[in-house]
Amino acid sequence: EGVPMVVLSNNDGCAVSRSAEAKTLGVKMGAPWFQMQALARQHGIEARSSNYTLYGDMSNRVMSILSDYSPEMEIYSIDECFLKLDGFDLHFDLHSYGLAMRQKVAKWTGIPISIGIAPTKALSKLANRIAKKYPEKTQGTYVIDSEEKRIKALKWLKIEDVWGIGRQHAKRLKAQNVATAYDFTLLADDWVKRHLAINGLRLKRDLEGIPTLDLE
Repeated sequence: EGVPMVVLSNNDGCAVSRSAEAKTLGVKMGAPWFQMQALARQHGIEARSSNYTLYGDMSNRVMSILSDYSPEMEIYSIDECFLKLDGFDLHFDLHSYGLAMRQKVAKWTGIPISIGIAPTKALSKLANRIAKKYPEKTQGTYVIDSEEKRIKALKWLKIEDVWGIGRQHAKRLKAQNVATAYDFTLLADDWVKRHLAINGLRLKRDLEGIPTLDLE
């Protein structure tokens, strides 16, 4: 914790995961480790070999803990999941609820996580990005629970960083002067459906705060 660190690919070839400290020092994704030796000596960058069995085990532990916080859960990847919290705001302060999740995972596994809470999947991804980007302000948990927060977050997020917008779609959207997620939500539904298909339209509605992408 607090140490610049990279995890290397098979045979310790390239950096396939980087801590925030390593990213700040300019370590690029996929950079060959032998090219980073001088930088590593200068800044004390630690390198570790991949251990996929361990990662799978730690992932299962984290997901098991988080599953206690909602009866509806989608494990999205080895390090990410969605929990449905419909109606929880009637009984809990959602920011405190997210902090409780984060604290329990850290205490039981030592793994730091970021939590984003919002009315839709796409907005929760955005909230999570804000929580991760500004840990001092958010304590690692951010809730989008008002129209003002939704608009502000959408205007902050670059279109190429929107969940579900790939490189080609981002290029096409930028040609239409769409620079942010907010700009994307202002496009006509017909145009979005024609150029980004039905999944693009579902994403747009999710970003507008209309629950469209359900748990899988």
